[in-house]
Amino acid sequence: MRAFDISPLLRSSIGYENLNRLVEFAGRVDGGETGYPPYNIEKLGDGAYRIAMAVAGFGQDELDLTVQENTLVVTGAALPEAEAGEERVFLHRGIAKRAFERRFQLADTIKVTGASYAHGLLNIELVREVPEHKKPRKVLIGTSVDAVQPTSVKLAAE
Repeated sequence: MRAFDISPLLRSSIGYENLNRLVEFAGRVDGGETGYPPYNIEKLGDGAYRIAMAVAGFGQDELDLTVQENTLVVTGAALPEAEAGEERVFLHRGIAKRAFERRFQLADTIKVTGASYAHGLLNIELVREVPEHKKPRKVLIGTSVDAVQPTSVKLAAE
């Protein structure tokens, strides 16, 4: 039987914390894969998250964030040095500046609210926004059959 490592899928999803922990614990397999660029996902408070990506060497104009459906895509593409106005000769180049694309699956209720770039870190702010129709609501209990009809429920809710 073959074991499948689904942890890369779980590490890049936000808003599914409980499910992530259960599945990650149940299928813990160390694949030894490294991801570039490295990132952290922080829970800042109730419904607030931050993704911090280490993108040293990249300028703000070389990074792109796109949200499409429930996927956040972060891409980085270095400008050619001649285009960037820099002619440098490296004796040793240890800071990787290779192109990348990192995808994060977002829950339906997670929205990207902003991003900032400082000191080689790209910070992406996220918030959980639960629509009114998905929030818990109180249902009044009627004593007669008429109270259960949709028109009566509408009047009782007002």
